Amino acid sequence: MTSGQRLRVALVGCGTIAPTHARALAALPDDVELVACSDVVPERADAFAAAFGTTARPYADVLADPDVDAVSVCTPSGRHAEVGVPALLAGKHVVVEKPMDVTEEACDALLAAQRSSGARLAVVSQHRFDDGTRRLREVLDSGALGRLVAADCRVPWFRTQEYYDAEDWRGTWALDGGGALMNQGIHTVDLLLAACGPAVSVEGRIATVAHAIEVEDLATASVVFADGTLATLMASTATAPGLPARLALHGTEGSVVLEGDRITLLALRGQDAVHGLPTADAVQVATGGTRSAERAVTDGSVATAWGEAHRRQLLDFARSVREGRAPVVDGEAGRAAVGLVRAVYRSAREGTRITL
Repeated sequence: MTSGQRLRVALVGCGTIAPTHARALAALPDDVELVACSDVVPERADAFAAAFGTTARPYADVLADPDVDAVSVCTPSGRHAEVGVPALLAGKHVVVEKPMDVTEEACDALLAAQRSSGARLAVVSQHRFDDGTRRLREVLDSGALGRLVAADCRVPWFRTQEYYDAEDWRGTWALDGGGALMNQGIHTVDLLLAACGPAVSVEGRIATVAHAIEVEDLATASVVFADGTLATLMASTATAPGLPARLALHGTEGSVVLEGDRITLLALRGQDAVHGLPTADAVQVATGGTRSAERAVTDGSVATAWGEAHRRQLLDFARSVREGRAPVVDGEAGRAAVGLVRAVYRSAREGTRITL
């Protein structure tokens, strides 16, 4: 891909999150072009292609086509490496939806393929690109909080039983990789790791309290970070009506709270506290999920900026290819988030603290 050339992208997996990717790509006409889509259900790929003005193709054809530069992986979570590894080994750049995959071994396979091929690998964690998260990063980098000592990470969301019943892979260990923490909470886990650095130990508990699913709809954990910061973590899809995800960081000179996609509190020693409110998007996703946000985009029922953070991340991915640099959220970051979630599950199963 040369300077000024658009990144030609094939989207694989035409389910729930795929329209968000397609719209984000369409919003970047100077940088990317959606040239194909693929799905294990051909009729679903055909319908998606008709809706988004592209061509449905078998995945083998996508891999063999030198005119496809990159693959956007939107399959069920447990099939991310299954799709992404062959793409990387075929010389395609890959952006994979969250979580990176559902096991450390699958994540490591993606990383090995990326290193072998030299292609770029990004993992979707679009909330890194929210305005509130960017402001949070500025506050941290400025040193205004002093030494970070504690963090509180909460994802008190709600999903109906119908949400899980809508897709046969949801709520399963094999393809969802877990429940509230792996599927919904992984975004805020990634933000926690980005703020606090590597975790060194974790002690967790999980439970299924409100849904007929294999996996947890409630998880809690205590986490210790390498610099000594202590954190608490909670994620749920059983907490009606659903509230925005919340990350609070506390330092020796101040505290900051990120709620949804905005900073809702910045309190520094000797200064007046600054307060704000989360956006409608954050509330919508907390209560109804991606389909709810997509409906708002389609029917205009709610003023929404849904998809903007995906657009920003896909732009970063395209520019990382053009500039020959790592994307902001690379495979190592994606693997770290999966590793922490998996450590919570292992701790809950074994009833012991896990060293990372």
